[in-house]
Amino acid sequence: MQPSPVALLAALALPFVGAAVAPLVYRVVGERTAYFAAGVAAVTFLLLAGEYGAAVAADPAVSGLTYQWVPTLGISFTLYLDGLALLVGFLASGVGVLVFTYSGGYMHGEPGQAKYYATLLAFMGSMVGVALAADLVALFVFWELTSVTSFILIGHYQRTEASGYGARKSMLITVSGGLFMLVGFLVLAFVSGQSPELARTFVLVGTSDSLIANAETVQTVLAERGLLVPVIALVAIGAMAKSAQVPLHIWLPNAMEAPTPVSAFLHSATMVKAGVYLVGRTRPLLLPETAVPAWTLVLATIGLISMSITAMLAVGATDIKELLAYSTASHLGLIIAGYGLANEFGAETGAFHILNHAVFKAALFMVAGIIAHEAGTRYIPDIGGLRRDLPVTAGITAVAALGMAGVPPFNGFYSKELLFEATYEIAHVEGGLFWLFPAVAVFGSVFTFLYSIRFLMLFFGERPEGLHAHRPPLAMLVPPLTLAAIAVYVGVGGLTATFGLKLPIVGGFLAAVVNSSGLHALEGPFVYKMPTSFPPYFLMSLLTIGLGTIAYPFYGQLHRGIRRARAVPPTSPNWYYDAGLSAANGLSTATDRLVHNGVFRRYAYTVLAGVCALALGGYVAAAVSLPGFEGFAVSAPLAVVLLTAVLGAVAVLRAPSHVAGVLTLSILGFMMALFFVLGDAPDLALTQLVIETLVLVLFLLVLDKLPSWYGDLAERRAAADALLAGTVGVTVFVTVLVTTAATPPDPIADFFVERAPVPAEHGLWILDHGGGNNIVNVILVDFRAFDTLGEISVVAMAALSVLTLVGLRGSGEESAAAAASGQEPETEAVADGPQEPDFDSGSGTVSDGGDRP
Repeated sequence: MQPSPVALLAALALPFVGAAVAPLVYRVVGERTAYFAAGVAAVTFLLLAGEYGAAVAADPAVSGLTYQWVPTLGISFTLYLDGLALLVGFLASGVGVLVFTYSGGYMHGEPGQAKYYATLLAFMGSMVGVALAADLVALFVFWELTSVTSFILIGHYQRTEASGYGARKSMLITVSGGLFMLVGFLVLAFVSGQSPELARTFVLVGTSDSLIANAETVQTVLAERGLLVPVIALVAIGAMAKSAQVPLHIWLPNAMEAPTPVSAFLHSATMVKAGVYLVGRTRPLLLPETAVPAWTLVLATIGLISMSITAMLAVGATDIKELLAYSTASHLGLIIAGYGLANEFGAETGAFHILNHAVFKAALFMVAGIIAHEAGTRYIPDIGGLRRDLPVTAGITAVAALGMAGVPPFNGFYSKELLFEATYEIAHVEGGLFWLFPAVAVFGSVFTFLYSIRFLMLFFGERPEGLHAHRPPLAMLVPPLTLAAIAVYVGVGGLTATFGLKLPIVGGFLAAVVNSSGLHALEGPFVYKMPTSFPPYFLMSLLTIGLGTIAYPFYGQLHRGIRRARAVPPTSPNWYYDAGLSAANGLSTATDRLVHNGVFRRYAYTVLAGVCALALGGYVAAAVSLPGFEGFAVSAPLAVVLLTAVLGAVAVLRAPSHVAGVLTLSILGFMMALFFVLGDAPDLALTQLVIETLVLVLFLLVLDKLPSWYGDLAERRAAADALLAGTVGVTVFVTVLVTTAATPPDPIADFFVERAPVPAEHGLWILDHGGGNNIVNVILVDFRAFDTLGEISVVAMAALSVLTLVGLRGSGEESAAAAASGQEPETEAVADGPQEPDFDSGSGTVSDGGDRP
């Protein structure tokens, strides 16, 4: 069953259209733009929900839409919808509805709301694009769009230093990880073209020639060339950066400077899920059916280590959003570990916990926003006993926090139980060091239990003196209540399944999600239930809860110990990033001082030497061979012209002045024009003559204002100039030889000759021909019209810049004269009107609904 291409395109395009018109809508309805954005998200959700049947019955060889983008390179724009894509699309649009509604209450009175809603809608569209994109190029484009939009959202409070720091850090880490991922994608596309059974393709899934449809062939070629582990590592780095896995987890806590609705949307349900989505999507491609593949050794290890370390850091948190940030990284580690384990329970763990984590974590972030908004603080030691003031919020927190802790029968228990089962099974089969997998899983889960209960105690612990909270508006209460209801529904599903009853939707939908990443399809719906006996994995859950209960009275000591460990630079989450960034900035400053010294000679050296090094290095790396020498074949007139050009070049070196040098240099230019004439290229000759004459005149006009000669060069400088000039000459010579050596069977000139004129027969519109008699003109204004437009734009911008500088020259002289006389230069008065507010950085409390601790 094929999904509707119109529905998929509409679901993808609608959020971007909404983002484009959001500023206009804000001018009309003001803060109620939140509900317009919620409506856009709701329609997107319904469009995807309408394709539920097609997603459940998805075939990896059948796409929803394929458009040949760059056919010669095997690049197409392909959309595909299966269970996993539908789950991520549902999270992006469904949670989007709740977040936009929540924003209607939370963002009241906040600045920059037009930009906020436009960017949040654009981010939602980017996440839908990540879910639906089935080709690697489109997937990378949407992937990077999520980084760009999240940068804007994290830096929403532009005047605060912490907000800018968090935005820059998230941008640097996630974009850098995306570049590693791109290299992996390029390797996959290159390898696909090396197999006789498969043509080069960037399509990941959705066609019969896609990478996943030919997974065994791709794995074989990768293994033969020793590229399987590098590709897994490159994809893993991209996923680690986006999903905040150790050691790339450090951006997520600083991203909490964003408004809480952004944290609930990006950092629990959507953006951070992009990394685990990538792992789940590529799992059928890169997971061979071997005993313990490299996939498991890399990803399961990364996931379990990240799950444990970030859970410990969450215990050491003092800010409720910081706690939830580290908790998010920990649970994402659980999902990656599940997808990394090569057994039947691995895909089930990953798929099920994507849903469970999004539900309870988005609810908890909204609860954190309610606490900050209504109680005025996010500092954990100052919060407790809020159940009296916020009873409904306390109930929501109980459901979500116990699900996060993995306490039965709440929703998070079932997916964590699957992780325990997956780690136990692989350890039972392989033995040895693989018993560390279940041991680390239990260890990390104990800390998860501890910080979950600590978050719950914000409502059920003792109330500090002076703490009061107001009831939140309905718009802020309904969204987390809805998420808590979904969590209860999932949890009740496990209880009813224990007695043989099945709730609708969950089982069938999760089976489709699991089948998207599993090596073997499930037969029937996905079944999860409470254990009725005591298998090893259930005993692991009981052990986790028991150890957590015993350790909770010592939470304060654990918290202080982790804080002390974080204070030591080598174990600090940010020390390596800050030190590395400081070193990079220092290197940049030193390079700037070395290169940009105000002397044109230095600029020319660095640019020309760099270009030559890259070009010659590329030729050597690609093992380019030069064409064989077969002797000179030039006519006598052409030989005379070339000899004259050489003599002109030599005469430049002997010129007694700048004017003489320019005049002798023009000989070389005019000889090039004659060369074009003898080569039957009169149009190029005319262009060369015009340009050479214009340049000669300009040089002479400029040199008239300069000294006739600056003196003799030092021998060392002259030698360096000669070396650079020789290197440039060699580079140009080799480039000309390499680029003109090829003799394609179908010269492109034949295409231009055929398509440039007006065809003998044509209709009202001539789309396949240039419609001109001058082939060069047609090439410039038709075949490569965008190139010409770009060149014209560059020249126009340069001309405007020159005019601006010329216009400012007089004002600069006036300012200098005024400064010399001790008078203030005249400035234009600023018109009265509303000014942009000035935000302070904040240090301990939150006022006016702000979100900064």
